[in-house]
Amino acid sequence: MRELDPSEARLLRAWSQGVGGDRRAKSVPDVLEGCLAVQAQDLRAAALGIRARGSGLTEADVHLALGAARTVVRGWFMRGTLYLVPARDAGWLRELLAPQLLRRSERRYRELGLGPAELALGERVITDALADGPLTRDELAARMTEAGLHASGQIPFHLVRRSALLGTACFGPVREDGSATYVLAKDWLPDAAGLSGVDAVQELLRRYLTAHGPATVADFATWSGLGLPAVRSAWKELLDAGLTEPCRVDGQDGYVLPAGAPSGPEPTGDVRLLPAYDNYLVGFTDRRLSVRPEHDRRVWPGGGQISATAVVDGLVRGVWRRDRTRDVALDMFGGAPDDAGADTPDPAAPDAQAFDAEIRDISRFLAA
Repeated sequence: MRELDPSEARLLRAWSQGVGGDRRAKSVPDVLEGCLAVQAQDLRAAALGIRARGSGLTEADVHLALGAARTVVRGWFMRGTLYLVPARDAGWLRELLAPQLLRRSERRYRELGLGPAELALGERVITDALADGPLTRDELAARMTEAGLHASGQIPFHLVRRSALLGTACFGPVREDGSATYVLAKDWLPDAAGLSGVDAVQELLRRYLTAHGPATVADFATWSGLGLPAVRSAWKELLDAGLTEPCRVDGQDGYVLPAGAPSGPEPTGDVRLLPAYDNYLVGFTDRRLSVRPEHDRRVWPGGGQISATAVVDGLVRGVWRRDRTRDVALDMFGGAPDDAGADTPDPAAPDAQAFDAEIRDISRFLAA
């Protein structure tokens, strides 16, 4: 069995996620092919997550992939969270994950006064409205009101989300003002890959491990939202088939790598500025490989927030934000404090120029 110390495991995870080992993709679809999904509650943060894994890309490239190119789609997938995924995978992912999400939503529908008649009317209104072309949620809410639905508060959101989980609607192009639109899924998405049931669970697991290994069965069960009972057999079958390789991390059993993962990656001083809610931080139940325990509160400040992070060879070395002037302000965990009391990189450190290059690249990415 492969033995990995924490540094080796961290380097492998960063390489798998495309945020280490000098690994960068050349296109938006290639980024998603490598990391499977990018968390996308905040679309700009998702775009910055693609930037961090790519080379020479722009925010306009992300909008093109979501729009005219139709190679990437945004939707409610793992745990009911918004993600960007390859458009060709959206169908089978929805079929695998949506039934559970719809069951969990039933109580909320009742709380909002959405009984069977209201849900059916909302679905008809959305289907008919989107036949005219892409519409925003506010525009769909206006159509609901015209049809006699009480469409205030969270009702439009839940009706649109339900329509997406049913496979009727999906996110469409992003308008120039940044507004999200919805379209009819049958007109927008390619046909589903034909995966279902156990086959779909195994495919999701295989893709997860390729993008996150080394990882544990608990990591996958939590990230996917499927739960341990639903994934244990798929985990064992991939191991028995030789498609994954068991390993021990820091003396702990239960970790698995995808077959063919590189052995002994070396640190290269690879610097990435990852956005808030990045996959590299949300894909695992144990944070210690990527974030030292004493820095947890800086990365997870509370209220469900996950900070944008400064990462070197897979280790979070600080956090960052864009200030009111839209400049990137680094707040490092080590180095000399600046006048405001925040830690800054040592200008003599080998990675200082790499941080500067990442900061400039964020400006280029957003401005192009």
